[in-house]
Amino acid sequence: MTYSIVARDKKTGEMGVAVQSHYFSVGSVVTWARAGVGAVATQSVTEISYGPLGLELMSSGKSAPEALDALVHVDPKADTRQVAMVDSKGRVAAHTGSRCIPFAGHILGEQFSCQGNIMRSERVWTSMNEAFVENGELPFAERLVRVLEAGEAAGGDIRGKQSSAILVVSPTVGPARWSGRLIDLRVEDHPQPVPELKRLLRYQRAYDWVARGDDLLTSDRAEEALSAFRKAVELAPEVEELRYWVGLSMLATQEKEEGFRMLRGVFARDSNWVQVTRGVLKTQSPRIDPKLAESLLS
Repeated sequence: MTYSIVARDKKTGEMGVAVQSHYFSVGSVVTWARAGVGAVATQSVTEISYGPLGLELMSSGKSAPEALDALVHVDPKADTRQVAMVDSKGRVAAHTGSRCIPFAGHILGEQFSCQGNIMRSERVWTSMNEAFVENGELPFAERLVRVLEAGEAAGGDIRGKQSSAILVVSPTVGPARWSGRLIDLRVEDHPQPVPELKRLLRYQRAYDWVARGDDLLTSDRAEEALSAFRKAVELAPEVEELRYWVGLSMLATQEKEEGFRMLRGVFARDSNWVQVTRGVLKTQSPRIDPKLAESLLS
């Protein structure tokens, strides 16, 4: 009842899975990945254990094909399952059971697999395959979302659309099993789940720049922080908080007047930011002239 992609990015080594379905909260069921290990999509008559057990097997040294074969072999309902896996070396495998509701199928590519069931036509997963191959210039997460767009354009889930998700992990094993998640976004219920997922991914990228800017700001590297915050605003200009942090960082640079005007605009639209600023100036502010700060808050 779903279409998805599992893949490894040859350029970065990142691994991920992206999915859309006419099913509530599809990401809580289908998407599984662990940094430095691999990614799994488990769907159709879903057996969730394919996710964690597949990752355990790959973590122990089995390839994706070996892990999938082992789990299918002991599953009495394997003919109703659809599962795909990719490991940290880019080895990929997929299984579409004979009793999956048509149109159902998959296609294996170089370090990726596209699959779907209850699709409008077989063109869905072949279009996804083409989209992944043709969009290699995109960042990995954006490339996975482009694949979902291609699947929807080719007809998608014959029942319609409801939810989507993307999970991308680091190529290196982290200090804990849950670490190394680079992107983890879900759209649980929405009339346009893939466009909404795309919007959330844009926000994720913007807030990544905010986090980088915060680190630079607290290290007294105001000019670099300003550059990071500006990139965040370029990605999501409608987010007021991003405008706030850009304005604040400007107060510690040669662009004080512009920053002052930007913050005044934020305060006029929501006075709660005044209180936030008082706290920031007491704890982790950049080096802002005290008189300028007093004038701003008056």
